[in-house]
Amino acid sequence: MFNAGDTAFILVCTTLVFIMTPGLAFFYGGLGRRKNMVNNMMNSAFIMGLGVVLYMLIGYSLSFSESNNNFIGSLKYFGLLGISKASLTGSIPTFVFVAFQMTFALITPAIITGSIAGRMKFKALFFFIALWSVFVYYPLAHMVWGGGLIGGKIGALDFAGGDVVHISSGTTGLILAILMGKRIDYMSISYRVHNIPFVFLGTGLLWFGWFGFNAGSALAADGLAAHAFIATAVSAGGGMLAWILLDAIKQGKTTLIGACTGVIAGLVGITPAAGFVDIWAALFIGLTVSPVCYGGIIIIKKIFKIDDALDAFGCHGLGGVWGGILTGVFVNPEINGGQPGLIYGQSTQLIAQIKGIIVTFIIVIVGTLLCAGIVRMFTTFRVKRKEELIGLDISEHGENAYPSFTGLD
Repeated sequence: MFNAGDTAFILVCTTLVFIMTPGLAFFYGGLGRRKNMVNNMMNSAFIMGLGVVLYMLIGYSLSFSESNNNFIGSLKYFGLLGISKASLTGSIPTFVFVAFQMTFALITPAIITGSIAGRMKFKALFFFIALWSVFVYYPLAHMVWGGGLIGGKIGALDFAGGDVVHISSGTTGLILAILMGKRIDYMSISYRVHNIPFVFLGTGLLWFGWFGFNAGSALAADGLAAHAFIATAVSAGGGMLAWILLDAIKQGKTTLIGACTGVIAGLVGITPAAGFVDIWAALFIGLTVSPVCYGGIIIIKKIFKIDDALDAFGCHGLGGVWGGILTGVFVNPEINGGQPGLIYGQSTQLIAQIKGIIVTFIIVIVGTLLCAGIVRMFTTFRVKRKEELIGLDISEHGENAYPSFTGLD
């Protein structure tokens, strides 16, 4: 039955999630180098157009229509045909549900772009994101939330996108970083964050939007949404405090960049668990996900020497895995169903979580390599050496974020 309160709430949550993509543009733009500021922001901005159109045409249908397989939906709702203002999903109009899920389909591929910052050709990225949405994101959304393999058959829990959003985007970013290779002067010069205030602004917008991201996934203005909201806040706070402590121990100083990164780690970690675990467990997730991501970033960059430029895998990939596993450890069925977690003496849900994560990795790896192979058939992936040295703002877009700046970069 239609509920006006639920509808209004999810509409607000939809706008909150939508603002996350511009927030990510500021976050990535500030983290990157001055000469790539416009490019780093454009890499998120274009997805806001491409993603909306693709999701309207085929994304919603492939993600949430009925199918006879466990992997992807049909084209039953191509172009949103067959859906009217009277159509309902639960207690809200189906169009509201479509809009809410559409915003997830925007922020997810935008996360990928952090790994390839400063060196990927815009044309190649544009077509890669279009293909990746079709071959990776929509199938994963169906498998987790549309009654497919991961959520329906395996029984893995993913409240707001640990598998669908964070593991998928972070892993894809890592694969692209490996395929593309390091930036020209990686490890030979010191990279410095060029605009810390923008990083903080982006973090604030992301945290603000994340409340809609997680609380809205309850799909109703009820106690579960309130629970997810508080769990989100607590985990983010725990993630920030843990990262500040790590900075103080390792560097002897606390940093705003570290505090912002800790917030993101805490938010990523709680995403799959927000509607399934107790609030005290949310705090534990936030406090522990930061050390996992912190150590993972060091291993990726210092030991494996992979140039995951803005740490998409280090934060989102590893944070999503950690949050997914701890969902299986702490899930309390009294909150929102599922099997009792490991702390309640049962391992069934934990095993399901691990299986779901493994399937996600397989889908993402195969799909990413397929999309990369297709794009490489008609364009190069990486800009030329001279273009990379000049900066992608000028070479790819003919724009300069700071036209009055005359110093060295």
